[in-house]
This record gives sequence, structure tokens and C-alpha cells, in this order.
Amino acid sequence: MPVRKARISDVLAIQKLINSYARKHKIIPRSLNDLYEKIRDLTVYVNAKGTIQGVCGLHVSWEDLAEIRSLAVSTRSQSKGIGTALVENALDEAKELGVGKVFVLTYYPEYFKRFGFEEVDKAKLPHKIWADCLNCHKFPECDETAVQLKLKHR
Repeated sequence: MPVRKARISDVLAIQKLINSYARKHKIIPRSLNDLYEKIRDLTVYVNAKGTIQGVCGLHVSWEDLAEIRSLAVSTRSQSKGIGTALVENALDEAKELGVGKVFVLTYYPEYFKRFGFEEVDKAKLPHKIWADCLNCHKFPECDETAVQLKLKHR
């Protein structure tokens, strides 16, 4: 299966992929320290040669809320369903954990609306989330859009 949980040995490749988009101001950069600390949040898409083609994080923020973060697909591998596979995997994982809502802070809200996400006011997100925002170089002038999906459990 090309989608799997990230491993310690993946961190340098993950950082390179994420930060290639961060340099273009498309996502927030991630430090090695942050990636190692949150390795269990990360899922990767690996091709047949073992090369990481995409990454996605699912971070549980609160009792009934998780965040999809750091979604990135290598430019050579775009439009092949890799992002979709990673987002669907994150949503499945959130359901398995019993999470009721998943949100994303994104520059691409239309992409996430394809999965059923709807725009929400960032001010309505719990204050715990803002702990991460305090460390962002864009705080308090965040120009990302918040989208949220209420999950249906079986």
C-alpha cells in the first residue's frame, strides 16, 4: 500500500517536501524538531521505488477536534490522486479515533470543499488551536481560510 504512517527515517524527505512549498508561501514551514515530535501524526505516500511523493498530518487538537496539516505532494506527482488518498486516509483515521470534526487552515479551501469541508470563522476554533498559531510568523495576521468537516460515524 503506498499510504503508510511516517517513520523516523522519512523526516528529512518530509521536511524537504513541506518546506519546498513553505518557501513559496503555500504552507507553513516545519522544523526538524517539530516533525520528529509529531512523527506519529504524519502519513506519507510512497511510490514503488520507496520515494516519498506526499505527506499529510492529522493532529488531534481537542476532545472532538482534529486538524489536517502539512498536506504536500511533490510537484512531479500532482494530479495523480495522491493528495486525495492522503486526505481520505486522514479522515478515516479521525473516524477511527472517534473525532467528530476535522478542520484545516488552508490557502486552498476549494480543494477541501470537494471532501465536504465548509468554511468556518477562525475565531470559532478553540483557543487551544491558537497555541500553534502563536509560533507562526504570520500571527496575528493569518491569511489562511478555515474549513471544517463534521464526520459521520457508523
